[in-house]
Amino acid sequence: MPGAADQTRSDIVAMLPRLRRFARALTGSLADADDIVQIAVERALMRIDQFQEGTRLDSWLFSITRNAWIDEARSRTRRGKIFAPAEAGEQVGYGGEGDVHAKLEADDVWTAMRKLPDEQREAVALVCVEGLAYREAADALGVPIGTLTSRLARGREALQIMLGGAR
Repeated sequence: MPGAADQTRSDIVAMLPRLRRFARALTGSLADADDIVQIAVERALMRIDQFQEGTRLDSWLFSITRNAWIDEARSRTRRGKIFAPAEAGEQVGYGGEGDVHAKLEADDVWTAMRKLPDEQREAVALVCVEGLAYREAADALGVPIGTLTSRLARGREALQIMLGGAR
């Protein structure tokens, strides 16, 4: 049905900001995140016929994005490359004290998230940042819901401690 495929393509475009945010949580780098999203969207478009109508497009795309990152990380390990550092010009264009404080707080959160083990970072990114339900996040990660909830609990607790909000 051509109309459904066209709608799915439009929905994929609308998901780009969320995919980029999730990819940044995985990679810790804007440049790497953009590369991973590009790979994921290419894969999704090539396999658009595999998307099942009535299921969650965001879960499908997050799963593809995560798998693209795993593939890229393995490839880099084999090539012996080091991941790129944060971009030097990332803070250019910020003005006003409020913007600076908000940026610093966001940087603290991203820095803390990068310190989490991959499994916890993925769970936190999907549930807390992207707003997926536990079942949807578990499906996107390919784990049982109990595994997701324990990873999420440990990730949240670690973030609280790192950000100075320990009990």
